[in-house]
Amino acid sequence: MDIAFLIIRVLVGLGLAAHGAQKLFGWFGGYGIAGTGGFFESLGFRPGRLFAAAAGFGEFAGGLLTFLGLGGPLGPAIMIVVMVTAILAVHLGKGFFSDKGGPELPLLYTAGALAVAFAGSGAYSLDRLFGIAFLTGSAQVWATIGVAVVIGIANSLMRRPAASAAPTQ
Repeated sequence: MDIAFLIIRVLVGLGLAAHGAQKLFGWFGGYGIAGTGGFFESLGFRPGRLFAAAAGFGEFAGGLLTFLGLGGPLGPAIMIVVMVTAILAVHLGKGFFSDKGGPELPLLYTAGALAVAFAGSGAYSLDRLFGIAFLTGSAQVWATIGVAVVIGIANSLMRRPAASAAPTQ
């Protein structure tokens, strides 16, 4: 089982960390803070650069914590904040599959994050190496994930549509 947790942590954690690196640093074909900020502005997240930095940091840090198996459910919870926001702000209403812009990919990242949060990081983790048992009780994990979902919903509600130009006569 511990190998299974390691495989999930590596793929889900590093996968999302790479998405964050695209937003933060422009790595792996990404657009960096400036380009991603412009996209976020078009979605109604203002200031776009601030939201791009927050999303990039959440993906990068949450992904790395998950990959390393450090901090119990905190890494997965941070990932869930970003994925819930993305689903609500970008992917909802576009069908299921990612080729049409649907939430397939963020739902898969969310499922992986939930699996790690509830199952734990396993034997091959920094938590196990250092004897860290942070937020490992079932109620604590549920509360951590619940807070993450609420923050993700709140983030999506912070969108402000662009002011439309006044009609000319």
